[in-house]
This record gives sequence, structure tokens and C-alpha cells, in this order.
Amino acid sequence: MKSFVVFLLLLVSIFSDAQNSFEMKEAKKIVIPFQLINNLIFIPIEVNGVELTFFLDTGVNETTIFSLENKEMKLSKLEKMTFTGLGASGSIEGFKSEGNTAKIGENFINNSFSFFIIADPDFNISSHIGIPVNGIIGYQFFKNHQIIIDYTSKKITVFSDDKIFKSKIKKFEEFTITVEKFKPYIEAKIEMTNEPKPSKLLLDLGNADAIWLFPTLIKNFVYNRPNIDDYLGRGFNGDIFGKRSRIHNFYLGKFKFEKPLTAMPDEYSIQNLSLVKDRKGSIGSEIFRRFTVAFDYKNEKLYLRKNRDFEDPFHFNMSGLDFKQDGLQWEQDLMRLEGKKGIDLQSTEVINNTLQYKFVLKPIFSIAGVRKDSPAQKAGFQKDDLLIKINGKNTSDMTMQKMVDLMKSEEGKSFDIEIERKDKKITLSFTLEDPIPYQE
Repeated sequence: MKSFVVFLLLLVSIFSDAQNSFEMKEAKKIVIPFQLINNLIFIPIEVNGVELTFFLDTGVNETTIFSLENKEMKLSKLEKMTFTGLGASGSIEGFKSEGNTAKIGENFINNSFSFFIIADPDFNISSHIGIPVNGIIGYQFFKNHQIIIDYTSKKITVFSDDKIFKSKIKKFEEFTITVEKFKPYIEAKIEMTNEPKPSKLLLDLGNADAIWLFPTLIKNFVYNRPNIDDYLGRGFNGDIFGKRSRIHNFYLGKFKFEKPLTAMPDEYSIQNLSLVKDRKGSIGSEIFRRFTVAFDYKNEKLYLRKNRDFEDPFHFNMSGLDFKQDGLQWEQDLMRLEGKKGIDLQSTEVINNTLQYKFVLKPIFSIAGVRKDSPAQKAGFQKDDLLIKINGKNTSDMTMQKMVDLMKSEEGKSFDIEIERKDKKITLSFTLEDPIPYQE
């Protein structure tokens, strides 16, 4: 699975009014558990009584729903809209809905919840994430409260009491940010080879990469070598392409990151993007996951404290395989039981001596794309190949995250992968190889 990134800009005038806000009821803080998949955060939100899963993204200003996964929801005050943003194509159609109710837990409530609906059925990230994802939320979540994101415990704490928040961030490093067009920005330093240069970057939780740079906006930009052409993700206007490489160092205050992976979208992918003045790129969640992160939009502050993952190397999916989930299928699992014989006619289970066969819904995975000149392409993998086994283990017993982690594991690691193509099963093999090692 490649990085999933979304930038949202509306061609029409959009306002984030004071009423369209989450308020805390009868509590000074609330704790929200989240799922972390490929560095991205997913939180539960109940909208008009329907339980949904939202992708948390500081890189968007308004909330968007693009899938209800066959769930029914009552909506009112629908207004047709046009969207444009990151991606090479022009625009897509959608709607705005106002006057809804959203709840996160029992005490974090928005009774005037406004959001946008993407009408394009192809715009659905669930298959690339591995769980049902219904929408994206950004500025509405962050704008009125101080928030701490703990990547280690996978919990978000939202505060309504300034004193409690300040007591929690005493050991954090403080940074000044700006909130422009409802999104947070910071000054950091990019060192391509040997000269750190101050750069204005978006703080982008919705970007799974470490760093994005926009070459067309950086004077005298020269790509580091080696670099590769790659698919970088999907925006509102289609697929995003560009190059990947490594830079020498990245500096965020006193924090230094050596040889971080950097993605650089091509000029066609950013042609529809309206950028704030002097912006050069983004800081993504491959950086943020190395900290406990605190946002205070109202006072334009960011706070960081290193966690146990700070020293992790910057790994890359060296295989060249992009995975997707193609739904679920029933599979028969074999379970060992003691002292049980016969047949249970009241269920889908068949018991034979000490063995029990149980039918379970399991995921089906396939290949969404293969990077040019990658180990996987050289081995013969093709788009839409069904994945059956990886090194003898059934992919149906894995998660999307597990498969991606395997492809990032270590250079020189070998894989035998069984696939199904046109009803024929074949096994293909390759060895992981880093195509973009940093070179002095």
C-alpha cells in the first residue's frame, strides 16, 4: 500500500463558522482510542446516529464523507458543490450537508455538524487501508481544543481545561506554528546535501510519508540521486505521481532526522492546488509517529516529545508492490478440540473426533500496482494478481499492515509469493533491494 494523501480545496467559498464545532460536555478531558494503519490515524465518529470511521488529517479544512459502506443516514440541506485539489485531473462533483449531529464518545459533540459528500464512487480508500473508512475530518476536530496524540498507546486526549493540558506538556519541546486557511504550518530546515535551508511546511497527519517537497516551488531544485519515479498516492483529482529519494538531513527545532525518505510530486499533480505563501512541502506522519504530539491551534503552538520509535530508520516498501483488499470470502478454519465428537447441526461447524471446522470471513488481497524496475516487476508480478501465500503463510490470515511491514523489513530479505492469475496458481520470487540509498 502506498501513502494515501488527500488535500482538499473547494472552488466555491467555504467558511468554518464558529457554530460548526465540537464541544465538550461535563468533562475537562476525553480520551479517544484510534487505529493506526500505515502511520495514519482512524477514529470512530457517530453521525446522525450512524457509527462511522474517519481518517484524521490536519491537511484538510473541512470534513468529507465518501462512503457509507451500505449504511443508511438521514441528511438534510444538501447543496451541490465542486471540488478540486491534489491530483492531475480537473474537478469532481459533490454535496454539502448542514445541520447534522456528530458524537465522539458521550461527551464530545457537534450539534451543527457540516460536511461534504463526494459523489464519485471510485473515491474510496477502504480497499487500500484494509478497513472500512467512511470519511476524513480535519480542522473541525482541532480548532477549539488542545489535543495530545500518543502514537505509542494509540490514544488521543482532548482537553477543555488549559491548566490540565499545560501540566501534561511540561516535558515537551514547544514550537510556534501558523494556522493559515485552516491548516497548520511550521518553519523547518531541509538539507538536501550539505546546506540546511529554512522551509515552510504543512503539518500533515494525512500524509503517510516523512517529507514531501514541491520541486517547482523551490529555486534551483536538484533531485538527489538515486531517485525513482513512483506512484505517491491519491488525491481528490486522481492519482499522484512523482519521484522518491532521500535527503541528507531534516531538522525540526533541535530534532535531527538522518537520510529521511522524501516524496516529490510532479507539476501536474499540484497544478490544481492553491498553496499558502512560501510553502515548500509537507511534514508527514512518518515523522510524527516518532513523537507524542500536542496541537494547540488557538495559540498557534505545537509540542513534541520523543517516543520509543524516534530512532527508527526510514524504511521503504522495497518490493514495488502496491496492495489492495478486494472484499471478504468465507474460509474453513480447522480448530482442535478435546473430548468432543459428532456434528453440531445448529451452526456452520462440523466436528470430527477432536477437530472442528469453522467457516470464517477473511480478506482477499490483490496487487493494485507494480513499480517500474522494482524487484516485483522483474519477478513477473502484474496488476490484479490475487495474493494467496507469502513465504508459505496464507495472506487471508494477514492484515494489510502486516504485508506492508514485510515489504519494508530489511534489504536482502527474500520472498516466495504464491499468486492466482487467470485461475492458475503460480509462485514468484524476489529479494528486497533499496532503490534509493542515500549517496554522498
